[in-house]
Amino acid sequence: MGATTASTTAGLRLGIDGFDFVDLHRPERLADLHAAFQERLAKADPALAARWRAHADGSERKSDVEESTLLIEVARHVAAFVAKLFRIEKGTAERRAWLQQRKSVYTVRDRFVKKKVRGAALAAGCTAESVRRDARALLDALPLLAGVDRTEEERWAGRVLELLDRPMGERACATRGESVEQALELLALDFKLRRDAHDPALADWRMLHEPRDMDFEHGLVHTVRPIASLPEAIEGPPEHFRRRQGFELTDTRGTVVDAIAHVDRCVFCHERQKDSCSRGLVDKKTGTIAKNPLGIALDGCPLDERISEMQQLFAEGDPLAALAMVMVDNAMCPGTGHRICNDCMKACIYQKQEPVNIPHVETNVLTEVLELDWGTEIYLFLTRWNPLRTNRPFALPYNGVNVLVVGMGPAGYTLAHYLCQEGFGVVGVDGLKIEPLPRGWTGFREASGKEVPAVPVERYSTIRRALDERTLLGFGGVSEYGITVRWDKNFLTLPYLSLLRRENFELAGGVRFGGTLDLDEAWKLGFDHVAIATGAGKPTVVDMKNNLARGVRKASDFLMALQLTGAFKKDSLANLQLRMPVVVIGGGLTGVDTATEALAYYPVQVEKAAGRYDTLCQEFGDEKVRRFFSDEEQALLDEYVAHGRAVAAERERAARAGEAPDLAKLVRGWGGVRLVYRKQLTDSPAYRLNHEEIEKAFEEGITFVENMAPLEVLLDKHGAVRGIVFERQKRGADGKWSASGERVEMRAGTVLVAAGTSPNTMYEREKPGTFAIDTKKGFFKVHELGSNGLAPASSASGKHTSAFLTSYVDGQHTVSVYGDNHPAYAGNVVKAMASARDGYRQVLTTFHERLASVPTGDRAIAERRGQWRKLVQKLEFEWKARVHQVNRLTPTISEIVVHAPAAARSFQPGQFYRLQNFESTAEVVDNSRLALEGIALTGAWTDPAKGLLSMIVLEMGVSSRLCALLKPGEPVIVMGPTGAPTEIPRGEKVILCGGGLGNAVLFSIGRALRQNGCEVIYFAAFRRGEDLFKREEIESAADVVVWSTDNGAEIVPDPRRPYDRHFRGNIVQAMLAYAKGELYERKLELGACTRMIVIGSDRMMNAMREARFGTLKPHLDPRHVAIGSINSPMQCMMKEICAQCLCKHKDPETGAEIAPVFSCFNQDQPLDRVDFENLNQRLRANSVQEKLSNLWLDHLVHAGNLPIWATL
Repeated sequence: MGATTASTTAGLRLGIDGFDFVDLHRPERLADLHAAFQERLAKADPALAARWRAHADGSERKSDVEESTLLIEVARHVAAFVAKLFRIEKGTAERRAWLQQRKSVYTVRDRFVKKKVRGAALAAGCTAESVRRDARALLDALPLLAGVDRTEEERWAGRVLELLDRPMGERACATRGESVEQALELLALDFKLRRDAHDPALADWRMLHEPRDMDFEHGLVHTVRPIASLPEAIEGPPEHFRRRQGFELTDTRGTVVDAIAHVDRCVFCHERQKDSCSRGLVDKKTGTIAKNPLGIALDGCPLDERISEMQQLFAEGDPLAALAMVMVDNAMCPGTGHRICNDCMKACIYQKQEPVNIPHVETNVLTEVLELDWGTEIYLFLTRWNPLRTNRPFALPYNGVNVLVVGMGPAGYTLAHYLCQEGFGVVGVDGLKIEPLPRGWTGFREASGKEVPAVPVERYSTIRRALDERTLLGFGGVSEYGITVRWDKNFLTLPYLSLLRRENFELAGGVRFGGTLDLDEAWKLGFDHVAIATGAGKPTVVDMKNNLARGVRKASDFLMALQLTGAFKKDSLANLQLRMPVVVIGGGLTGVDTATEALAYYPVQVEKAAGRYDTLCQEFGDEKVRRFFSDEEQALLDEYVAHGRAVAAERERAARAGEAPDLAKLVRGWGGVRLVYRKQLTDSPAYRLNHEEIEKAFEEGITFVENMAPLEVLLDKHGAVRGIVFERQKRGADGKWSASGERVEMRAGTVLVAAGTSPNTMYEREKPGTFAIDTKKGFFKVHELGSNGLAPASSASGKHTSAFLTSYVDGQHTVSVYGDNHPAYAGNVVKAMASARDGYRQVLTTFHERLASVPTGDRAIAERRGQWRKLVQKLEFEWKARVHQVNRLTPTISEIVVHAPAAARSFQPGQFYRLQNFESTAEVVDNSRLALEGIALTGAWTDPAKGLLSMIVLEMGVSSRLCALLKPGEPVIVMGPTGAPTEIPRGEKVILCGGGLGNAVLFSIGRALRQNGCEVIYFAAFRRGEDLFKREEIESAADVVVWSTDNGAEIVPDPRRPYDRHFRGNIVQAMLAYAKGELYERKLELGACTRMIVIGSDRMMNAMREARFGTLKPHLDPRHVAIGSINSPMQCMMKEICAQCLCKHKDPETGAEIAPVFSCFNQDQPLDRVDFENLNQRLRANSVQEKLSNLWLDHLVHAGNLPIWATL
């Protein structure tokens, strides 16, 4: 077992001889440590050790009850071993005593209040006052029970408990004459009188808290209907309102004493095999899983977590043992628990009254351990070593089989954990930007190859950050951007760190599956299996008039912009514009989250806007600042500033009063936030699945409006949202809903749509024929691996399934699906994690024969590790982008050249990338972080041999201007390529029309056309001749170039190109002059061209569309195809996820609206179908914020002496 002396690593000296901190991360040493545990268990309890060995090796089958009992017994020894290993025996013993002391309240309730108080009565001649006086004197005379003295309730309970444990005839205390029995009778009577009189001093006594009835008939949520003119409007009682403060953690989970109260109600059903919270609640009549009155199946925990056993151990005051029990089935438990899941609660045996709040208990078990010395390291250690998980008690060495996990949300990171534990080499990729963790936490490899181990984390507080200040990691997928700050997102750091500490795990953000790499590339790189865990797909588009108007967003767009770009942060330059009132359409949990976050974000938005506006006006003057805003924008800006000042005034008032500011009251006064659903509240998915979240949302001040179906978004004179029309719905005698014909108009400045999503099968749409799709449900069709190969699963429903493989088969590789990509596990975080827990076994089975023959000797392990390191180095080289050069092309245009070999190699003409820098390394100037929002940039050119790609940036807004600050060698995210490759015909005559920066897109397209035998005439338009960039690339992309400029210097044609000309005027005028022969003898006739590709601003493309049916019509082939590369606003750019890029289309013949197009899926769209007026409106969705941020950047340029241009 190596050295026999304990070793110290950065202050951590292990308590088991022969092991140091580094050993806790090495699979071979974990095997030795496991042997040490078994040896200690055998010495401590030989009989238990023998029973455990028989159970662990499968030689002795046990009933479920026997297994639970055995696990609990061994869990206590696991906790003791871990405490010794980390040298915290004293701390855990003290905490155990403290937790047990907190139980005294419930012991007294059960032994005293329930048994003695009920029958207590006043004797003749006694009064309540005299009883209170005597009882107070008695309590003062009784001794305090050590440690039970934190609150008045505890002090009372401690004294009573001390009496209960003594002989009844004994004298209660030396200074008084009562016996113990008489003293208890006096205290019982006093307690009863105070309780019956509703003594305010007892209001917070936990022993008096009774669980609420589950009143399914009359409603599970307390509500009022405060608007007489709109009886469908529902709110929470005003006395329940809670004053939320921005994006701090909104639910601090109470205290561990609250968790103890919940555990006290648990009856430990595992002892009778009735633990429905884990197994599911069975209908006694049918023997099948029961449903509650709302029709929800009570399946219990999707992970089958051993909940009852965990709660018994926690009740004993042993959170470390309880955590080990949780992690048998839920090693990634930081991602579950309080305000995440409630399947267990719904299936609790308490069906007629409030269930045990199991998620709250689970999270408190975790935090109790985290708060111990080295608590973070203990959790991380238990992910790699946990004897209670008998099928894999410790991590195995790398086995040489490599798995690519696509998506690092709950399903992806959980799957990565299980596969790493089995020894697979796992590479996780995600299209999102994933921020790095500090290298000291993770360990790293120096350029020389030397490995620098991680520095152990002594205090969890060094990891924890205020949620409104923490770096937005990107890791965790929907847990990061979809779940609100009701949940502590610091927990995401734990699974993230647990994976980064693995020697057989590698992670890369900004990698799009289907873009940066595909299946063929994955196999070439050396992957043996691909697991798809990419989450939900495209949001549903609601059929209502003006559904893409300015001010209408999808909830996914709003939440992602809010929680990934960090628009809510004080130091952020990100832009997310809301106007009050806000109407959210939907009835699911996403709709609830959208409503609460909109209500919380608005005060943050306007307060930040007002503060920046006032600073700018003071620095540069009102007139200079306001001239950048249109009249419409000035009115909205003034509204924001007035509201922002009101928020500041409320904060000042609250500070003087010593209370929290009531920001929700202000927002409600400005119109508030309404969540509108087509059916009743009790029919909504949010209510049926998790009514507690409805209750919490009501506490924050939202309004729920039921029985309304949206018909039309109303627009103001500027084309922005001003209201929305709904139609009242009614339920018929048959229970079916129908329209009543009555219309209801609501004011709205913003409409957010949360109407559900579709399965994400994007890869199949990009590469048809790869996977079989279930045509009914829209998911990948799942298969099982049988003796005859892959076979479609007979059913993918139910709590568990063994079918995870897709139809893909090439004789060597397979592909599996998880989470929202799987029909049986779609819907929530814990189901996604359960899919990983269930599905990794299928991957294991797939490679069973190969793994059985893997050599286990030290030399073989070392060789495989060497192979793994080579693969990791190759992937880092291929996928991790760094700035190569930043070239200034014109005063406002720069070229960013990055080294990103895979992204460069995968590029096809017309495609684009998402460029970002890292928040964690971005410079901070005057409390503003210079982080880029994701920018969509087309690949201007690529050099696959050198791994280089070029992107050209027109510096218009904050993020595009910040690009000039990027430094050579700086790591960046270059996600892509994304979008659709431009169709390149063969042997055609083609017109290219480029306006300004749009010309950068046409370099590669023109070259590809010419390589395909096409003749190309290129109209290249610039505002001024001085704006010209990359002239040689433009010329090489065309047979003929016609330059056009509005003003400035003329672009003199190259004399070596006799057919090139310059025209003074706009691009349409240049084309008309060329067509008429006014420039010179034409080399190519416009009328001979069969295709036109137009790329520029929305105004330029619209002008081209109109000219084709006007001045240019006589000169064009009437059958020509016209394509525009549409510059929709974009955010995720991962193809149909956030829906910010939706582009409205119309039938060119009838003018009728047709299905919109996601521009990040296909930016090349028929020019005649695009509604350019609507596109222009959507491009201005954040215009006030964008202009204000751009001016704020001018302030930062001066404050930080930044080397970029400024307008002020």
